[in-house]
Amino acid sequence: MERLNGESIKAINEIVAAHAGEPGPVIVMLHEVQDKIGYIPYEAMEAISKATGTSVADVFGVVNFYAQFTTEPKGKHVINVCLGTACYVKGAQKLVEIAEQVTGAKVNKTSADGMWSLDATRCLGACGLAPVVVIDGRVVGNCTPQKVEKEIKALIEAEKAEAGA
Repeated sequence: MERLNGESIKAINEIVAAHAGEPGPVIVMLHEVQDKIGYIPYEAMEAISKATGTSVADVFGVVNFYAQFTTEPKGKHVINVCLGTACYVKGAQKLVEIAEQVTGAKVNKTSADGMWSLDATRCLGACGLAPVVVIDGRVVGNCTPQKVEKEIKALIEAEKAEAGA
Protein backbone atom coordinates (compact mmCIF):
# COMPACT_ATOMS: atom_id res chain seq x y z
CA MET A 1 0.00 0.00 0.00
CA GLU A 2 1.27 3.45 -0.94
CA ARG A 3 2.09 5.83 1.92
CA LEU A 4 0.28 9.15 1.81
CA ASN A 5 2.29 12.32 2.05
CA GLY A 6 1.68 14.87 4.81
CA GLU A 7 -0.16 17.23 2.46
CA SER A 8 -2.70 14.54 1.52
CA ILE A 9 -3.24 13.55 5.16
CA LYS A 10 -3.76 17.22 6.08
CA ALA A 11 -6.28 17.64 3.24
CA ILE A 12 -8.22 14.56 4.37
CA ASN A 13 -8.30 15.78 7.98
CA GLU A 14 -9.50 19.25 6.92
CA ILE A 15 -12.29 17.81 4.78
CA VAL A 16 -13.45 15.46 7.54
CA ALA A 17 -13.33 18.24 10.17
CA ALA A 18 -15.33 20.59 7.93
CA HIS A 19 -18.23 18.11 7.79
CA ALA A 20 -18.13 16.67 11.30
CA GLY A 21 -21.57 16.57 12.85
CA GLU A 22 -23.44 17.05 9.57
CA PRO A 23 -26.11 14.49 8.67
CA GLY A 24 -25.13 12.14 5.84
CA PRO A 25 -21.76 13.64 4.87
CA VAL A 26 -20.07 10.44 3.63
CA ILE A 27 -20.58 11.04 -0.10
CA VAL A 28 -19.77 14.75 0.24
CA MET A 29 -16.52 13.92 2.02
CA LEU A 30 -15.61 11.26 -0.54
CA HIS A 31 -16.15 13.70 -3.41
CA GLU A 32 -14.05 16.35 -1.71
CA VAL A 33 -11.22 13.94 -0.94
CA GLN A 34 -11.15 12.71 -4.53
CA ASP A 35 -11.30 16.26 -5.90
CA LYS A 36 -8.43 17.32 -3.64
CA ILE A 37 -6.00 14.40 -3.92
CA GLY A 38 -7.25 12.59 -7.03
CA TYR A 39 -8.47 9.35 -5.48
CA ILE A 40 -9.80 7.91 -2.21
CA PRO A 41 -7.12 6.15 -0.19
CA TYR A 42 -7.93 3.72 2.62
CA GLU A 43 -6.77 6.31 5.17
CA ALA A 44 -9.52 8.66 3.99
CA MET A 45 -12.12 5.93 4.34
CA GLU A 46 -10.92 5.30 7.90
CA ALA A 47 -11.09 9.00 8.79
CA ILE A 48 -14.57 9.36 7.28
CA SER A 49 -15.67 6.23 9.10
CA LYS A 50 -14.55 7.59 12.48
CA ALA A 51 -16.04 11.04 11.88
CA THR A 52 -19.44 9.74 10.82
CA GLY A 53 -19.79 6.69 13.04
CA THR A 54 -20.08 4.55 9.92
CA SER A 55 -18.10 1.35 9.54
CA VAL A 56 -15.11 1.37 7.19
CA ALA A 57 -16.84 -1.45 5.31
CA ASP A 58 -19.88 0.77 4.69
CA VAL A 59 -17.70 3.66 3.49
CA PHE A 60 -15.80 1.25 1.24
CA GLY A 61 -19.14 -0.02 -0.05
CA VAL A 62 -20.13 3.52 -1.07
CA VAL A 63 -16.79 4.02 -2.82
CA ASN A 64 -17.20 0.78 -4.77
CA PHE A 65 -20.88 1.32 -5.57
CA TYR A 66 -20.40 4.65 -7.34
CA ALA A 67 -18.35 4.41 -10.53
CA GLN A 68 -17.00 7.96 -10.25
CA PHE A 69 -14.97 7.07 -7.15
CA THR A 70 -11.56 5.48 -7.45
CA THR A 71 -9.23 3.98 -4.88
CA GLU A 72 -6.25 4.17 -7.22
CA PRO A 73 -4.36 7.33 -8.13
CA LYS A 74 -5.23 8.57 -11.61
CA GLY A 75 -2.72 9.69 -14.20
CA LYS A 76 -1.99 13.32 -14.94
CA HIS A 77 -4.28 13.01 -17.97
CA VAL A 78 -7.55 11.07 -17.77
CA ILE A 79 -9.26 9.69 -20.86
CA ASN A 80 -12.82 8.35 -20.59
CA VAL A 81 -14.20 6.46 -23.56
CA CYS A 82 -17.93 5.86 -23.54
CA LEU A 83 -18.88 2.28 -24.31
CA GLY A 84 -22.61 2.81 -23.99
CA THR A 85 -24.77 1.38 -26.76
CA ALA A 86 -24.80 4.41 -29.09
CA CYS A 87 -21.04 4.95 -28.76
CA TYR A 88 -20.19 1.27 -29.03
CA VAL A 89 -22.26 0.84 -32.19
CA LYS A 90 -20.47 3.85 -33.71
CA GLY A 91 -16.99 2.45 -33.10
CA ALA A 92 -15.97 3.32 -29.54
CA GLN A 93 -14.03 0.07 -29.12
CA LYS A 94 -11.58 1.23 -31.78
CA LEU A 95 -11.13 4.48 -29.83
CA VAL A 96 -10.17 2.47 -26.76
CA GLU A 97 -7.64 0.48 -28.79
CA ILE A 98 -6.03 3.62 -30.23
CA ALA A 99 -5.88 5.27 -26.79
CA GLU A 100 -4.20 2.14 -25.38
CA GLN A 101 -1.62 2.12 -28.18
CA VAL A 102 -0.76 5.82 -27.94
CA THR A 103 -0.70 6.15 -24.14
CA GLY A 104 0.47 2.72 -22.99
CA ALA A 105 -2.39 2.64 -20.48
CA LYS A 106 -4.65 -0.39 -20.35
CA VAL A 107 -8.41 -0.02 -19.93
CA ASN A 108 -9.36 1.10 -16.41
CA LYS A 109 -5.69 1.39 -15.49
CA THR A 110 -2.99 4.03 -15.30
CA SER A 111 0.13 3.92 -17.47
CA ALA A 112 3.40 2.87 -15.83
CA ASP A 113 4.74 6.42 -16.06
CA GLY A 114 1.68 7.79 -14.23
CA MET A 115 0.87 10.12 -17.10
CA TRP A 116 -2.32 8.49 -18.45
CA SER A 117 -5.45 6.88 -17.06
CA LEU A 118 -7.76 5.22 -19.56
CA ASP A 119 -11.28 4.48 -18.36
CA ALA A 120 -14.11 2.78 -20.21
CA THR A 121 -17.45 4.16 -19.03
CA ARG A 122 -20.99 2.91 -19.48
CA CYS A 123 -22.59 6.17 -20.60
CA LEU A 124 -21.51 9.79 -20.57
CA GLY A 125 -24.98 11.11 -21.36
CA ALA A 126 -24.02 12.58 -24.73
CA CYS A 127 -25.49 9.95 -27.03
CA GLY A 128 -26.26 12.51 -29.74
CA LEU A 129 -22.51 13.09 -30.05
CA ALA A 130 -21.60 9.39 -30.23
CA PRO A 131 -18.97 8.16 -30.10
CA VAL A 132 -17.79 10.31 -27.20
CA VAL A 133 -14.44 10.58 -25.46
CA VAL A 134 -13.72 12.88 -22.53
CA ILE A 135 -10.10 13.95 -22.22
CA ASP A 136 -9.19 15.81 -19.04
CA GLY A 137 -12.83 16.82 -18.63
CA ARG A 138 -13.23 18.09 -22.20
CA VAL A 139 -15.85 16.33 -24.34
CA VAL A 140 -14.78 15.22 -27.80
CA GLY A 141 -17.92 14.27 -29.69
CA ASN A 142 -18.28 12.44 -33.00
CA CYS A 143 -14.84 11.08 -32.23
CA THR A 144 -12.85 9.06 -34.73
CA PRO A 145 -9.68 7.02 -34.24
CA GLN A 146 -7.76 9.80 -36.02
CA LYS A 147 -9.28 12.48 -33.81
CA VAL A 148 -8.54 10.69 -30.52
CA GLU A 149 -4.98 9.99 -31.65
CA LYS A 150 -4.50 13.65 -32.62
CA GLU A 151 -5.90 14.85 -29.27
CA ILE A 152 -3.63 12.56 -27.25
CA LYS A 153 -0.55 13.38 -29.33
CA ALA A 154 -1.23 17.10 -28.83
CA LEU A 155 -1.12 16.51 -25.06
CA ILE A 156 2.11 14.53 -25.44
CA GLU A 157 3.66 17.42 -27.37
CA ALA A 158 2.46 19.91 -24.75
CA GLU A 159 4.08 17.77 -22.04
CA LYS A 160 7.35 17.71 -23.97
CA ALA A 161 7.24 21.49 -24.44
CA GLU A 162 6.50 22.01 -20.76
CA ALA A 163 9.37 19.72 -19.75
CA GLY A 164 11.73 21.61 -22.05
CA ALA A 165 10.66 25.02 -20.74
